[in-house]
Amino acid sequence: MGLVVTEPAERMERPYARRWWALLVLCLSLLIIVMANTALTVAAPDMTQDLGLSSADLQWVIDGYTVPYAALMLLLGAIGDKYSRRGALVLGLVVFGAGAVLGYLADSSTAVIAARAVMGAGAAMIMPATLSLLAATFPRAERAKAITLWTATAGLAIAAGPLVAGALLEHHGWSSTFLINVPVAALAVVGAFVLVPPSRAGHRERIDYVGGLLSVVWTGALVYMIIEGPHFGWGVRAITAAAVAGAGLVAFVLWELRHPRPLLDVRRFTDRRFAGSNLAVALFFLAVFGAFYYLTQHLQFVLGYDALDTGLRMLPLAGAVFVGSALTGYLTPRVGMKWTVTAGMVGGTAALALLTRVDAGSSYGDFVAPLVVLGLAIGLALSPCTDAIMGAFPESELGVGGAVNDTSLELGGSLGIAVLGSLLATSYSGHLSDATAGSKLPASSLETAQDSVGAGYAVARGIGDKARQLAEQAAHTSDPQQAERLRAQAEQLGAGARRMADAVGSSFADAVAHTSLVGAVVLGVGTLLVALLLPGKDRTADGGPAEDRERELQPSATR
Repeated sequence: MGLVVTEPAERMERPYARRWWALLVLCLSLLIIVMANTALTVAAPDMTQDLGLSSADLQWVIDGYTVPYAALMLLLGAIGDKYSRRGALVLGLVVFGAGAVLGYLADSSTAVIAARAVMGAGAAMIMPATLSLLAATFPRAERAKAITLWTATAGLAIAAGPLVAGALLEHHGWSSTFLINVPVAALAVVGAFVLVPPSRAGHRERIDYVGGLLSVVWTGALVYMIIEGPHFGWGVRAITAAAVAGAGLVAFVLWELRHPRPLLDVRRFTDRRFAGSNLAVALFFLAVFGAFYYLTQHLQFVLGYDALDTGLRMLPLAGAVFVGSALTGYLTPRVGMKWTVTAGMVGGTAALALLTRVDAGSSYGDFVAPLVVLGLAIGLALSPCTDAIMGAFPESELGVGGAVNDTSLELGGSLGIAVLGSLLATSYSGHLSDATAGSKLPASSLETAQDSVGAGYAVARGIGDKARQLAEQAAHTSDPQQAERLRAQAEQLGAGARRMADAVGSSFADAVAHTSLVGAVVLGVGTLLVALLLPGKDRTADGGPAEDRERELQPSATR
């Protein structure tokens, strides 16, 4: 066997001998594109201070990655199916690495947003390629186990992002969180050539580029609307995006229904197992990303942990994901995916319900149980859903299948950050307004404090700094009466700073509890819908029907 694997996976008479090493490369590729978002939540305060970002700038630094990522996945997944899935993975890693270099060199908000958009385009090639290559490389009997490890990696990345970013920020600037992706991407490129066999559809017809363009339009417009509306108000841009998304979706569905070789056969969504799995993925990541968004803020701002400590305190989530994944590998073949997915979603609902108990006196210990329960829930619910979604596609459309799964994930995550994040901001602002009613602080300071929890603490620190300046002046003033007046003013401002800090902390804690309640209700209702949609009998639980389906799909694969 040469250094570079050249024999396509579809032509191998036996399972590829180094398939588990290939999975390691695919999981490494997945790891960096998920960490690119979660690491940024920890690096954001330093980036904001260094570049002078406004709240709108910061929001688009985060979401500049999301829009191209979600919009391009379906089309790029189909292109990878036709030409080369490994080629799509490698090209995506190169583009992702180039975007990371641009982010490292960026010195303005515009440059950082552009770099993040380039990284998002690279991720749109990588994400579906990892799943399609996994499905092409592993025999059906081992595919569920491989997908379980893939899903566990995604859960690990959610928690590992803040940890890696925190470790880098101990001794380096925020730009290091971009640069760290470059050597990892380079290692994954080498691993792809050495360990991952090439793969492509054997009889893929001409790509439905019109359908692909429509998918880019409606998905991109929908994600833009999700970001723009809740955060910046339902103005002309958000309403226009909503109209474009709606019209684009209708046009996409009608076109795909009439096309003889559609990019995505939308009739698949009439299958309860397929539709239920996609709904479960979207709703679950709505809850996970939304909760992660405000948990990291609470740990950093309210409890005062630095970036590294915040990352370390998210590790119970990562450990629990692996335990949950091991459980689903054991339970799903025995009880069926409906019960493991439903149990996972119930666990996610319970984790959010536990967060409703957060108050001003909560310590880190109060967050451990929700983190563990949420991690177990991720492990239980997501692997069976991903396996079901991928199993609905023939071998010639594995890239499209991976893109559908990942689009559901990304849409859910975007909704979670946008909707729950917006609700969090509104609730925090309202609670702080009530808590500071009658305060003698300037209206401009109060308005600034209501913008975000970080801004609130910044206002409190500003008041405290002014108090310390007055105290120092009092210590160096020879006039006793003047010194006494300065000390009195300093004590008054110091007390005001403490009251403001307490008000900010308690208001944010109340907002976390309120937002978690809404999230729990949404996920709870979603759990009922998913339980009704998923069929009671798991068609792949015993292995027999799955083998029948695999034989039905064989003609579409290259031999």
